[in-house]
Amino acid sequence: MPDLKVLLVEDERDLLELLKYNLDREGYDVVTAETGEDGLKLVRNQPPDLILLDLMLPSMDGLEVCRSLKSKAETADIPVIMLTAKGEESDIVQGLELGADDYITKPFSPRILMARIKAVLRRADVDGEERRVLESAGVRVDLERHEVTAEGEPVDLTATEFKLLTLLVSRPARVFTRQQIIDSLHEGFAAVTDRSVDVQVVALRRKLGPAAGKRIETVRGVGYRFKD
Repeated sequence: MPDLKVLLVEDERDLLELLKYNLDREGYDVVTAETGEDGLKLVRNQPPDLILLDLMLPSMDGLEVCRSLKSKAETADIPVIMLTAKGEESDIVQGLELGADDYITKPFSPRILMARIKAVLRRADVDGEERRVLESAGVRVDLERHEVTAEGEPVDLTATEFKLLTLLVSRPARVFTRQQIIDSLHEGFAAVTDRSVDVQVVALRRKLGPAAGKRIETVRGVGYRFKD
């Protein structure tokens, strides 16, 4: 995807140089920062198409940077992929709930990162468009007719299951936390629990069948995503 600007915010110099090399090779226009403060300044001066944001930054950490970006109308729609160390599940959940689009844990393959970047940028291209039919990996959701097919076969879903599937398929590969799912499906009612979300997912997988059902992937300690 040439001519797309990526801001890389990373304080580990060796990793920063490695990521910049791989991004350059893919044709991205890369700008870098080693602190959260410098990253925000670059966003204001040169708004990027996507931000790769390390969580463990000196002074202003990645969560603070993400919160600042998503709280301002002019930067809220810029896609953010968080770079995290293993064992930071609570930070991952918090980042996703702040509005980050995806995350990847260190150490990671540059090829996997490039694929995730392309997936997030593809989703960003269609965000804001009113889509009445959603399709991904053999699953088709018709929003107007309230109909679902999997591998060409009709699937009978409850209203809640339909809303859950619509949420997941609308953003393939994006991880949704259980709290985000609760807020979306049940408008944040306190009586709804994490366990009830898990039960809905199990039922939805069963109804979609073996091939399509396995596309709903559990992200341990975080939530769920629809794997395209």
